[in-house]
Amino acid sequence: MGKQAQDRIAPESSGLSEISARIRYIRAENGMTQAQFGNMLSVSQDTVSLWEKGKSMPTVEYIIAICKLFSVSADYLLGLSDY
Repeated sequence: MGKQAQDRIAPESSGLSEISARIRYIRAENGMTQAQFGNMLSVSQDTVSLWEKGKSMPTVEYIIAICKLFSVSADYLLGLSDY
């Protein structure tokens, strides 16, 4: 696995669903608050918080938007691959 791929591997999810942990990881790696991340996607900070806590999941449209905005694959975001 190349360095770029290694940089994208999210830390252990600590009981969170994989997508929740990876959303939090992507946001934090980009130095963004939940509010800033939400603004990029036109959702509230509360929505981002629910995603990160695993209490709500983003729709397919938001998964696609996150992938495009942060240059990650849907497989990575969904926990199907490590990069």
